[in-house]
Amino acid sequence: MRVITVNVNGIRSAEKKGFFVWLKKQQADVVCIQETKAQEHQLEAEDFRPAGYYCYYFDAQKKGYSGVAIYARQKPDRVIKGLGKGFEDMDAEGRYIQADFTREDGSKLSVVSLYLPSGSSKEERQQIKFSFMERFTEKLKAMRRQRREYIICGDWNIVHKEIDIKNWKSNQKNSGCLPEERAWLDQVFGELGFVDAFRVVNQEPGQYTWWSNRGQAWAKNVGWRIDYQVITPGLRDKVLAAEIYKEERFSDHAPLIVDYA
Repeated sequence: MRVITVNVNGIRSAEKKGFFVWLKKQQADVVCIQETKAQEHQLEAEDFRPAGYYCYYFDAQKKGYSGVAIYARQKPDRVIKGLGKGFEDMDAEGRYIQADFTREDGSKLSVVSLYLPSGSSKEERQQIKFSFMERFTEKLKAMRRQRREYIICGDWNIVHKEIDIKNWKSNQKNSGCLPEERAWLDQVFGELGFVDAFRVVNQEPGQYTWWSNRGQAWAKNVGWRIDYQVITPGLRDKVLAAEIYKEERFSDHAPLIVDYA
């Protein structure tokens, strides 16, 4: 089972850069997309409804902003758009969509496309990010109590460890690398028991999924690993391979591809 997650930084822009041509060759079972930056009525062209997939979009109310999507080969049992009560502010920004499946053996699997808020634009947004993290912790705890496996794909907008960012020291006061943000991921991957699927099979440094458009960040691989497939522990042994695709550039993020048994 192949799962791909990618922040496209505008799905129409990514389409022009060949994203859907590339996607067709990937044989993915589920594709999670973040930052569609479009309203669903603007995505009625065939390109945005790839053949062989059930396609689900959850837009932000604000035009040209945020938005997430899931494409799935198997029709989900149900699709949940938004996090619901207590997350009204975030649901208005189109940041969470979940597809629930029943696997051939009868077990339950949910795949999520998540776009966690960024706090880099101003202090007010950083406080919103902290608020989301605090509320989402309870959601993660609830997931662990359920009798189903989860793959939470997406742009979490936080690096976890020094290995996950090129310029560690100089970014300690920048959103996405703040000590309290990284401590939260320690909790997610520690006390809450979730697993960073990429690191199950790849412990190499220099593995990034996002590069600033400033300077020569892409060319010099001055990046951040902020896109994840976060899985419940029952899937740890199912991770076969993980790859960050960098041969073509569809946005300022690279697709993260994980193969599961």
